[in-house]
Amino acid sequence: MATGIVSIAAADHGYRLLSDGLMVIAAAALPVLIVAVIRAWPRLDLGDPDTVSALFTYVAACAVVAARLSEHRVLPWVLAAMALQGWLSLAPAAVRTVRRHIGDLRARGSWELAAVATSGLAIVSASLQLLFCAALFWVLGIAVYLFMTGLIVVRVRRGAALNQLAHPDLWILMGGIAIATLAGDHLHAMLPAGPFADGVRAVTIATWVTATAWIVPLTVVAIRCRIALGWPAVFPLGMYSSATYAMSVETGWRWLADVSALFPWIALAAWVVVALASARRGTLSVG
Repeated sequence: MATGIVSIAAADHGYRLLSDGLMVIAAAALPVLIVAVIRAWPRLDLGDPDTVSALFTYVAACAVVAARLSEHRVLPWVLAAMALQGWLSLAPAAVRTVRRHIGDLRARGSWELAAVATSGLAIVSASLQLLFCAALFWVLGIAVYLFMTGLIVVRVRRGAALNQLAHPDLWILMGGIAIATLAGDHLHAMLPAGPFADGVRAVTIATWVTATAWIVPLTVVAIRCRIALGWPAVFPLGMYSSATYAMSVETGWRWLADVSALFPWIALAAWVVVALASARRGTLSVG
């Protein structure tokens, strides 16, 4: 997932060789992820919200790779079907576990993966020109993000210590709304001029502003609590780059393109650091 979105961010700015190289890595890793999920499925505790939220990584990975390979005819449809099947399998379990544990104050950044996966389906639906599905999953993705963020805020307000939330997955608070921005941009591009299109554009700008507003506080928390870089941090950096680039194209605000141009390199640097650290631990994966 992280590798795929860094590939997309690189492609946005014309770094084709870099983008293609990362895409090869992501495409090669995806079958490994699929096999791992299938083998682990019988042993998974689908009553644990942390387990269920982590499984949404599979859905998001399929959607990201499908979006990156949208110029192909068949493969994006196959990956989109796989992503949808995964989402439909996990959504009921996610609802049940969140309802059961809503009072436990366990919400954390990884719970936002449900929103990431849902917005990912909106992006791939738009890439396949499925307007209704794109609109539906975009709205659902934002709703899930707001709900999960609300649970995290309640946990903080009720006295959760900062170090209880200080994990790399905290960055998904930014990535979860940045991907909604990218989904909104894809949706807006499909719509004829009118009130609905104007509303989508306004919400998309608001989601980008929200993603931007998260950067400073998350950076401060990461430094203060010495949060190590991890794949959950790489994904939001790449997603913010792609979302900002899409906003610059959509709005014509050239300064956004300059901002976006920095983030593929920031995301790539984070990718290299995390990949090397994972390799040293003997647990190399590609996000």
